[in-house]
Amino acid sequence: MQNTGTRSPAVTPTHCPYCALQCGMNLTPVEGGSVEVSERTDFPVNRGALCGKGRTAAQVLAPGARLTTPLVRSDGGALVPAGWAEALDRIAGNLERTRAEHGADALGVFGGGGLTNEKAYALGKFARVVLGTSQIDYNGRFCMSSAAAAGTRAFGLDRGLPFPLEDIPRTGCVILVGSNPAETMPPSLRYFTELRDNGGTLIVVDPRRTRTAEQADLHLAPRPGTDLALALGLLHLVVAEGRVDEAYVEERTSGWEAARAAAMAHWPEYVERITGVSVPELREAVRLFCAPEAAMVLTARGPEQQTKGTDTVGAWINLCLATGRAGRPRSGYGCLTGQGNGQGGREHGQKADQLPGYRKLTDPAARRHVAGVWGVDPDSLPGPGRSAYELLDALGTDIRSLLVMGSNPVVSAPRAAHVEERLRSLDFLAVCDVVLSETAELADVVLPVTQWAEETGTTTNLEGRVLLRRRALTPPDGVRGDLEVLHGLAGRLGVEKGFPVDPEEVFEELRRASAGGPADYSGIDYRRLVRENGLFWPCPAPPADDGTTEGTGTVPHPGTPRLFLGRFATDDGRARFVPVAHRPSAEEPDEEYPVLLTTGRVVAQYQSGAQTRRVAELNAAAPGPFVELHPRLAARLGAAEGDPLAVVSRRGRAVAPARITTGIRPDTVFMPFHWPGEGRANTLTNPALDPASRMPEFKVCAVRVERAAR
Repeated sequence: MQNTGTRSPAVTPTHCPYCALQCGMNLTPVEGGSVEVSERTDFPVNRGALCGKGRTAAQVLAPGARLTTPLVRSDGGALVPAGWAEALDRIAGNLERTRAEHGADALGVFGGGGLTNEKAYALGKFARVVLGTSQIDYNGRFCMSSAAAAGTRAFGLDRGLPFPLEDIPRTGCVILVGSNPAETMPPSLRYFTELRDNGGTLIVVDPRRTRTAEQADLHLAPRPGTDLALALGLLHLVVAEGRVDEAYVEERTSGWEAARAAAMAHWPEYVERITGVSVPELREAVRLFCAPEAAMVLTARGPEQQTKGTDTVGAWINLCLATGRAGRPRSGYGCLTGQGNGQGGREHGQKADQLPGYRKLTDPAARRHVAGVWGVDPDSLPGPGRSAYELLDALGTDIRSLLVMGSNPVVSAPRAAHVEERLRSLDFLAVCDVVLSETAELADVVLPVTQWAEETGTTTNLEGRVLLRRRALTPPDGVRGDLEVLHGLAGRLGVEKGFPVDPEEVFEELRRASAGGPADYSGIDYRRLVRENGLFWPCPAPPADDGTTEGTGTVPHPGTPRLFLGRFATDDGRARFVPVAHRPSAEEPDEEYPVLLTTGRVVAQYQSGAQTRRVAELNAAAPGPFVELHPRLAARLGAAEGDPLAVVSRRGRAVAPARITTGIRPDTVFMPFHWPGEGRANTLTNPALDPASRMPEFKVCAVRVERAAR
């Protein structure tokens, strides 16, 4: 919990830097220049509870754990300390040289789902206004883009949860698909415990018997990659058993007949053969889901990180719509966003196809509005660029120079060895990060930037609740904010105005840019966020006295905790069924690769581990990668607990010790993805993309498992 910066004189209420719960916490300065994390009971999401990552979050700011000076690549090939002017000059000079020699689209920008709204907004603006490139995307593409695509298709709007977490204990049944909140966001598990305490039921869909599945009334363990068939099988039974809410379907939806016909092709015995989930289990799931007046389906990366992720989420949405479980109190479909600002990070312009306010980059009216706020010609804004993996795959060929802010694709991207090779092939790479990540180690220039306790800014949690993180410490000498970086680079590249360093000034511009868009923040300001402990978007500004929407009026909008209760965000106000059908994964097992690999997280580490792997307490709890496998598979291999196993796919080989458990299917192995090196799980994963969301298929690929030398 050490930090070399100046202490603030009082307790600072703020939010955790990790997952999308954005748990409230207090920071208190203590003697010696350190800061102490403590409970903050007034924030309704976590109500004081913190996981181990949150409790130890300040340790990442300690000397030795984080960067405190810019680094540049010397003639001898090593990264050496440099001054800020030299580092910024080198970045700007190389970006300008690449643009002059190869064109603006030879410049790439790769952002992160942990950046604040202000930084995500400024980064998107910087790419399009200063660099003039279309080649910008972010690691949130790997998070919930399939759920976003499906939600937009069905409801006309994507917000992770269209209701607050507090509604979960008040519903009658929750189907939790491909999520393990007991490890990924532990403070949220209380909502599911309270659901059961209140007489509700929990159904968990996961090929592993996780800590969350242990809490369930019913655990369905489908073969990885078959969640789509499972959802269709449940919908088939809803129809066959006469459980469709016909009045709701008639009044509030469209497209039912085609979706119904598609589901009826997935009869229970057929679904059992595909998924491995028995017909009695399917019938029990339908009974539990349809019995209460209200129910929810919540998905996470399991069904989403597939080449059919958008259709899979769409099938679960169809189940909700057919049973009248969307746009009603205590009911609905929702997505459990993973990254800290995964929701806000994609709303304000760092995604390849979007402008601030969740506007479409291809919409002429959206381009005119945002260009007007930015003071540029709408025709000067580039069109949509490549999605995240496609951008990374183009490095060194079409894209020659890259700026990375808040991401570590060397560990987190699929087919990671190939991505690492593409990064090494660049003419120039610059990375902004708080630590020397594996990606930063490859850079020509590394900039040490502030994070969390050293900066103010907003994030938007998984509920769509906009929050204010507040600065508690002055950063150490040599560390600057990302907004300062973009300001310095913009000036060097000829754009003197439009990139302020004050986050509140950036947020005020973001409010204007988002006004009238799907994610409208125009009625939100920093003072309201402090006073009201966060606000749910959309939260438009009330009209001014002259009838325009630029004023603040007299009665502020209260925000929108619950969406779709009156109508959906489609043109006609109806939710749309979308007919979908099961199809195989991009890579099915065969004689050479007979086992399925799925990946995920463990409780003590976070994402690529770049920060959590620097905390001793977390490393003691989760010191390294492992291969989880069933005893029957272990017996066939002659492997014992702790034996080194090699997992081999068509893309590479990873080695980690065996962890033997009956809590996983015999045809499946699991690896966590937090570590680099020989145990890097993403060396193995398949970059095949969902055609709608461009999400890679992290959750299922074919592998073989063999014993490795000790």
